[in-house]
Amino acid sequence: MTADWQARFKEIFGIKWPKLLESLGQTVYMLGWALLIGAVIGLGLALLLVLCRKGGLKQNRVVYAIVNTYVNIVRSMPFIITLVFVFPLMRLIVGKTYGSTAMLVPLVIYISPYMARLIENSLLEVSPGVIEAALAMGATTGQIIRRFLLPEALSSIVLAMTTGTVGLLGATAMAGYVGGGGVGDLALTYGYQRYNFPLLILTIVILVLFVQLLQMLGNRISGRLRRHR
Repeated sequence: MTADWQARFKEIFGIKWPKLLESLGQTVYMLGWALLIGAVIGLGLALLLVLCRKGGLKQNRVVYAIVNTYVNIVRSMPFIITLVFVFPLMRLIVGKTYGSTAMLVPLVIYISPYMARLIENSLLEVSPGVIEAALAMGATTGQIIRRFLLPEALSSIVLAMTTGTVGLLGATAMAGYVGGGGVGDLALTYGYQRYNFPLLILTIVILVLFVQLLQMLGNRISGRLRRHR
C-alpha cells in the first residue's frame, strides 16, 4: 500500500494500515490455536461420551456422568463469565491475564465442550450396522474408532467443527474486551469508544467475511469427503 493510500486509510478509519494487519494476525492466532487444541480435547471428550454411554462399546455410567456433567456446565456458561472465572488459571499458565496468548486458556475451555457435543452428535449418526460389522470381524475398540467410527463420521465432523469455529470467532472478538487484542479489541477500543463508526463497520465486514470463508471451506471439505467415501 502506497503512502497516499495509507494516509487516506488513516483519514477514513482513524487507524494506520499496519494496526489493522496486526489485529487480523492476533485474531487468526487466537482462532487457529484455540481451534486446534479445543478440537483435540473435544474429540477426546466426544469419544468418551459415545463409548461410555448406555449401550456403548465401553459402557461406564460413572465416566459418562462426569464427562456429560462437565460438558453441560461449561456449555451453559456465557463466554464472558468463563473469561473472568479463569483469570487465576490464565495467570498460572501464561503468567498474565491479557494478550492473545493468555486468551487461549479461556477460549480452549469454552470451545472444547462445545466441540465435544457437536462431534458426539456426528459420531452418533454413524449407522449401528457399521459397528456391528466391525465387531463381527473381531475388531478391537481402538480399531473400530480409527477404521470405522471416525472415517464414517468425518464429513459430518468437519461441518460440526465449522459451526464451532464460527462460534469461536465470536468469542475471540469478545476476548478483545479484556485486552485480548484482535479485531474485537480494534472494534471496541478504536471504534466504539471513539465513536469511530467507519471502523466499526469495517470490523463487522471483516468478521462477516471470516464467517463466509470458514463456512465455504468447511462445506467444500465435507463435500469432498462424502464423495470419496
